[in-house]
Amino acid sequence: MKKIILRIVAVLVVAIIGVGGYVYYRVHNAASQISSWDKNKASEDATNSGKPVTYLLMGADTGALGRSYKGRTDTMMVVVLNPKTRTTTMVSIPRDTKIEIDDVPVKINAAYSYGSSTSAVDAVEKLADIKIDGYLLVNMGGLEKLVNAVGGVTVTSPLTFSYRGKSFAKNQSYNLNGADALRFSQMRYDDPDGDYGRQRRQQLVISAIIAKVKDHPTQVLSGKFLNAVSDNLRTDISLSSIKDLALKYKSAAGAINMDQMRGKGKQINGSDFEVQPKSEITRIHKVITTAQGK
Repeated sequence: MKKIILRIVAVLVVAIIGVGGYVYYRVHNAASQISSWDKNKASEDATNSGKPVTYLLMGADTGALGRSYKGRTDTMMVVVLNPKTRTTTMVSIPRDTKIEIDDVPVKINAAYSYGSSTSAVDAVEKLADIKIDGYLLVNMGGLEKLVNAVGGVTVTSPLTFSYRGKSFAKNQSYNLNGADALRFSQMRYDDPDGDYGRQRRQQLVISAIIAKVKDHPTQVLSGKFLNAVSDNLRTDISLSSIKDLALKYKSAAGAINMDQMRGKGKQINGSDFEVQPKSEITRIHKVITTAQGK
């Protein structure tokens, strides 16, 4: 299952941040393709004044394994960019998290397929009692192209495992191409921490991409990179807001903090859900609002 969250997505935003204003003018055409018509004024208001801004990054399974249907957002991550504290905070939301739509229990990864990107944003806002300023949706079928476009990424494996012909040893660092980064991020069933372990490896890949872009910013300007982004990403962040991110949010890439919302497995009507206790929802709410400077 190709759920490498939003590393493609995260890289677009943080790459713009890390490289600075010049990138905006070079990515304008690509941004025009990825930006939807339903612009989110909340993002513009926040970025115009240089305030902390919060986005929901989603990885849809459309395009993975040759599929072309709408798909579900099997990767969901809240990302807070705070230029004042010089931090980026990432919080992963388990795909099987229980929510209700029309009084029927469903998994949170279905909010997008049942409705839209906005429906998914609404679901996460309601779950964690937070305010989100916009979304970025990535087609996970384009991950290999993106990683290859930045020249590969370097990660250190948190455990020993093999997946689809590729082996990783605990505490060993690897230089991965797109296909191997996909394998590193995919495996779930052999991880003692299950989907939470996979989320952690997804976050490692995101951080690796960000580090690569910061160290080699000119790669963001290549046609190969811009094509990979524009072909596989959609967002309601306006061009004006993207420009603000480029000009005002470079410092937010100073430190990256990672967290996960954790729950307990529960079977409801024959389906397996993750149900978060109130204490965990309260904790995540505090993590995000603190990152937002509230």
